[in-house]
Amino acid sequence: MKSTPNSKSSKAFWIRLAGTLLALALLVNLLGQQGWEEILLAMQKITLWQLLAALALNLVSRMAICGRWHVLLRGANLSIRFSQTVRITFAGLFASNFLPTTIGGDVVRLAGAVQLRFDSAVSTTSLVVDRLVGMAGMAMALPFGLSAFSAAFLQPQATGFHIISLSATTLPWNKRLKNKVGNWTGVIILFIQRMLGSLKLWVTHPGSLLAALGFTWGHMLCIFASIWLLLYGLGEPVSFWLIAGMWSVVYFITLVPISINGYGLQEISLAFIFTRVAGVSTSTALTVAILYRTVFMIASLPGAIFVPGIMAARSSDPQGAQGAYEQSDTPGSDVNAGDPPG
Repeated sequence: MKSTPNSKSSKAFWIRLAGTLLALALLVNLLGQQGWEEILLAMQKITLWQLLAALALNLVSRMAICGRWHVLLRGANLSIRFSQTVRITFAGLFASNFLPTTIGGDVVRLAGAVQLRFDSAVSTTSLVVDRLVGMAGMAMALPFGLSAFSAAFLQPQATGFHIISLSATTLPWNKRLKNKVGNWTGVIILFIQRMLGSLKLWVTHPGSLLAALGFTWGHMLCIFASIWLLLYGLGEPVSFWLIAGMWSVVYFITLVPISINGYGLQEISLAFIFTRVAGVSTSTALTVAILYRTVFMIASLPGAIFVPGIMAARSSDPQGAQGAYEQSDTPGSDVNAGDPPG
């Protein structure tokens, strides 16, 4: 029997929920092994102004994301005010961070665009392109960490994180997972073909793509600066450009659809990479992971003001926005996927 879109969505949700719970359990275990008192002592090293500065940088980062989607919408000849883009984008960010098991952030953004009487197909494609531009920007930061990653992984060490990765490779389901690699290759090729088709609308407006990439760079610089500031406050400063390379890897890891909005997965991968590649202590890496997640969520709180109005309009057409976005078959299109942090 052929599975329906609703059954696929339900199955994906339960997979993500299980992955989230597993990742969070591993994170709690690592925090317990490191010692809660040590983590709390590390947090006390951060001054109030450093926390506020990190929060301000994340707010600027959110505004850059608003600017990125706005120029893409304008490039598609949609007459939208920047204030409207900000309202819809923050509503989506809030939904992703605080309502992850209810609705995805991109679905909220699409619902907001449809509420403004914009073409649903064009709005959906703009979200796809928005994701692609964000991924392209992060990919540009990968080379900054290549040399450090090569040096760090030439001689594997039996750290707690390494033991976890080794145990993961021996799990029974890992064999079945490897058997699916061939199928994934076909899916990836199909996905690339779909994305190239989606870009046609913006090919005639390359200026909007370049402007969107510029906003992405601004968003990335704010993220890297906030993490640099937290590490500096904890007494273990790391090169800004090395942070760029390491965070880009963390970003792509969190795109793997096994956790809701990267909960647990982002923290574990950040702590592992920063400890192994940058030589940061485990307690500092875990503290940065927790503090950054907290600051990121606080920066998304303004969206709570706008969610009720958008959701009320969406409830009058329950199949419209969600159905259009789910049918696009894009990464993160699952209603429960949320948005990749950063």
